[in-house]
Order: sequence, then structure tokens, then C-alpha cells
Amino acid sequence: MASSKDAVILDVAGHEVRISSPEKPYFADKGIRKIDVVEYFVAVGEGILFALKDRPTTLERWPGGVFEGARLSTRMDNTGDAFYQKRVPKNAPEWVPTAHITFPSGRTADEIAPDSVAVVAWCANLGTLTFHPWPVGKADVESPNQIRIDLDPQPGTDFADAVWVAPHVRELLHEYGMEGWPKTSGGRGVHIYVPIQPRWTFTDVRRAVIAFGRELERRLPDRVTMSWWKEERGEKIFIDYNQMARDRTIASAYSIRPKPHAPVSAPVDWDELPDVSPFDFDVLTMPARFREVGDKHAGLADHAFGIEPLLELAERQAKDDGLGDLPYPPDYPKMPGEPMRVQPSRAKKPAAATRMWCSGSNHAAKRSVPVSWTRRNRRKACILWRSRPTALRISQRRWTSGSLATSIRPRSPCVSRQIRA
Repeated sequence: MASSKDAVILDVAGHEVRISSPEKPYFADKGIRKIDVVEYFVAVGEGILFALKDRPTTLERWPGGVFEGARLSTRMDNTGDAFYQKRVPKNAPEWVPTAHITFPSGRTADEIAPDSVAVVAWCANLGTLTFHPWPVGKADVESPNQIRIDLDPQPGTDFADAVWVAPHVRELLHEYGMEGWPKTSGGRGVHIYVPIQPRWTFTDVRRAVIAFGRELERRLPDRVTMSWWKEERGEKIFIDYNQMARDRTIASAYSIRPKPHAPVSAPVDWDELPDVSPFDFDVLTMPARFREVGDKHAGLADHAFGIEPLLELAERQAKDDGLGDLPYPPDYPKMPGEPMRVQPSRAKKPAAATRMWCSGSNHAAKRSVPVSWTRRNRRKACILWRSRPTALRISQRRWTSGSLATSIRPRSPCVSRQIRA
């Protein structure tokens, strides 16, 4: 390790990586400096590279470190202390590879796709604590090769509840000919990875996860929920199916989470999952564990399952139970087949069935009325709408007690009329 004034130069995987301000506090409560963060990633390099290798990866950057009151910028407020970086930084060395991706909006970008521990260390120098890889490889960015099942504890539940649900996830995976590899999220949740063949689209894989989650919810209705709206979830574990939507990612294995105690997302065995705590794994303890047990997710490389059984399950759920798609995230464009994307408590009651029935060139005469109306009543309504169309403006119309109650606002005070049905 060479030094240059306020910087140090690390030789990582055959590349020189410059670390600026190495003594900057990153987790002051734990005495962890910026250089300690970089050296942590190098120490678990084989593991985090397996999690990121050749995957387009969003960087969660905390250039000022983690301190009390620090917050992450959002779409609505970009004044935070940290931010997500999706496009490759302009000052990236030529040896930092990228992948070309397409966002839900249709816009495209070149995103970092690490191929060496040196790239990970270089990103860490930028303040990256958490890496968010896509579930695809750069060779085919349209076909996911992983399913990621996110067990997300809701208020009133915690890590122990997610751990309780996890074996049931594994049992159900086995029924459909699959295996999963768990890890702690670094927070209160549990993530389960399932390697799949890259033969399906994001839409297909998301649909498969929805079907899986619904079946799990059917079996564990008091512990699991698939409700997208928080007001409907209750004290349960939410299966966040939208983590499989395009451009939605979760923290990779070995990523550092921005909490004062510097926790990391840790791959674990199924046998040890019931006995671990998220506080067991942090920047200071994980290197020793990694040297002792290696990468618990290495087995992902030996498998690639098909999702046909889950897609068949989705078809049965649609045919037998009328279960279709579920809402996408709010920043997504409206998707084909997606249900109404509005919070249930704020949803308007559906209007009565109506259809267009008046003909002719007079635009003011073309109005919608209940289908059940007789031809005679339709004619009466049409005459009403035609009367002085330039002077009248329809402000409200509703079907009540067999009558069409119509508020007509002329240029003079409002007049209300009714037409008998």
C-alpha cells in the first residue's frame, strides 16, 4: 500500500486503486474509517464478486459516511447525504466494465458491471456501501437468471418472523423442483435466492413470484401477505414480488447497510438461519467468518432451475380463482393487465355501467346513460342534452332511485332537473 499525500494506493487484482481521504470516519460509533470499508470489501472479495460479477449494478453511495441524521436522497427530495448512482461515473477508469440497460421508462444507460475485486474497491472509494445488482447478466440483460424472494417484516413483526417463514419458503420451492439460498438482508428481513435459466422475461419471472407468494399466503394466511398496499398487510411478512420487476434490486450479499453498527448482508446455511441475528455480521466480524466458512452462496453457480411449474401455477390461479396481476411500483408506467394502482381507502366506487347511445354530429348530444334505460327515456334525455347546448354545462349526473338526477349549470344560477325512468 503506497501513500500519496492524503491518499493511499492499493494494488487490487492487478489494478492500482486510489483511495482518497482514507482516514475519513464512515461509522464513527464503531471506529470504522473509509480505508476500513475498502479493505473489508477486499477481504470478502471472492464472495461479493460472485454476487456482482457481470451484473449491471446500482451503487448506493454515502460519500460522507453514516452519521446521525444522515439520509438518502429520493426522487422527491434530492437534498440527502447519500444517493443511488445508476449510470457509470464519468471519471471511471477504462478497466471498469459496463452493461447497457433499459429502464421501465424506455430510457437507457450504461451501468457498472463489476468483473474484478478492483472494480468493487474503486466503487468503495466513491463511498459505495451497498451494491444493488440486477438479476441478469450483461450478456442478456432482458432475461433474469435469479429469483429473489424478499421476506419483508411489516410493523409488529421482526427478523424472527421472517426466519420463521423462511423454511416454509424452502419447502414450497422443493415442491416445485427448486432450491433456495438464504441470506440476512442486513436489516430485519431475509432474502432467498433461486438460480433459474435465463429463458424468460422480467414480466414472466415476476408473475412466477406472484404465483409462488400467493400459494405461500394461502398456506400461511396469518403469517404471510401479498398485499401491495401497506394498509392491508397487517402484522405479517410481506413477499415483495415487485423486487423482480425491471430495475428493482435488493442489497447484494456482503453489502454494507447504512446503520450505525455497520451491519452487512450475510449468506447463511439453512441450518444456522434459526440461530443467527442481524447483529452477528458487520464490517469487523465478517472477514473472519469469510476466511473460516467461505461463501455460503457459492452453490448458486451449480444450478439453474426452470420456472414452468410456477407459470403453470399462475395459470391455474387465474382460471380457478380469477387472480390476475398485482400493482407495479408507483414510478412505473401503467403496465398491460395491471389492476387499478390506487390505495384502496382512496379508491372511488366504480360507476354504474354506461354506454354511448346518442348519434349525430352535435357533440353536446353525445352523453352516457345507464344501459337499462328504455328507448323512450333515452330520447327524452337526448332532447334535454340538446337544449341550448351553448348555454348549458353539465356539472354532475347520477343515477338514483330510478331517476337520472342531473345538475345543469347554465350561465344563470344552477338548475336541477330529473327525468323519470
